[in-house]
Amino acid sequence: MLKLQTPVDAGQSRIGISYKDRIMILGSCFADNIGRKMSDLGFNVCVNPFGTLYNPVSVSNSIQSLECGIPFSEDDCIRMGSGSPLICSFSHHTSFARETADEFLENANARLAEASEFYRDCNKVIITLGTSWCYRHTESGLIVSNCLKRDQKEFTRIRLDLQMETAILKSILEKAPEKKFIFTVSPIRHLKDGAHGNQLSKATLLLAEDELCGMFPDRCEYFPAYEIMMDELRDYRFYSEDMTHPSDQAVNYIWERFCDFALHDSERPLLAEKEKEFRRSRHIEGRRK
Repeated sequence: MLKLQTPVDAGQSRIGISYKDRIMILGSCFADNIGRKMSDLGFNVCVNPFGTLYNPVSVSNSIQSLECGIPFSEDDCIRMGSGSPLICSFSHHTSFARETADEFLENANARLAEASEFYRDCNKVIITLGTSWCYRHTESGLIVSNCLKRDQKEFTRIRLDLQMETAILKSILEKAPEKKFIFTVSPIRHLKDGAHGNQLSKATLLLAEDELCGMFPDRCEYFPAYEIMMDELRDYRFYSEDMTHPSDQAVNYIWERFCDFALHDSERPLLAEKEKEFRRSRHIEGRRK
């Protein structure tokens, strides 16, 4: 038979996931997509409590906030740029922005308290890294999770190197010896970095995660979401209209491959039942509308 794909062998996870696990999911838009799938299907998950995160430093800073649970204060409040009156922080995605500092802090700290408790008790963590490129706020010296549409002159753009990324990720695992981690690299292309810049960025993430899995073979695994998108699904019909994000069809396909990789066989009957329940709920909701 004529081959029309380059199959990617994801193997079988030694860590795995189950409906008994408490799973923290952090990272890029792809983490949001997979996290939403898992939430819809009844897994016990907490997904991106600070919003979408892209680089290793932002993920590490967010985990530190979850570990200590110290509330955000007025000192963290930043007015967004581009003439927006909304208030957010450099630790959050703009979806957290609110009209006043009080409203922002109430929402952000409620989410932090809930997520911090969840992280302390969770036993599995899934991290999807999107880019090695970061923005450092010149005045504060902080690498931000989001520039909040402020003037680019306020920031210095840097690319993390392999040594820095490996050290950052290693620190995350060392501080949580009771937890097991599954790492992926987001298949979403960051073309604003340029085609070559995007490839360098992804390559550095891949190398860092590979080194980490070598350091912690019993607690750390890699799932090849990036490779599946680049090789098995290398056709623009698997991308959304912006030609950088995977289409719904591609996300569903990678989700199925992730289940094959990570889900124990004993969990399959419950997953099938949860899928039926979700489809029924969507059907009922559609009829009400």
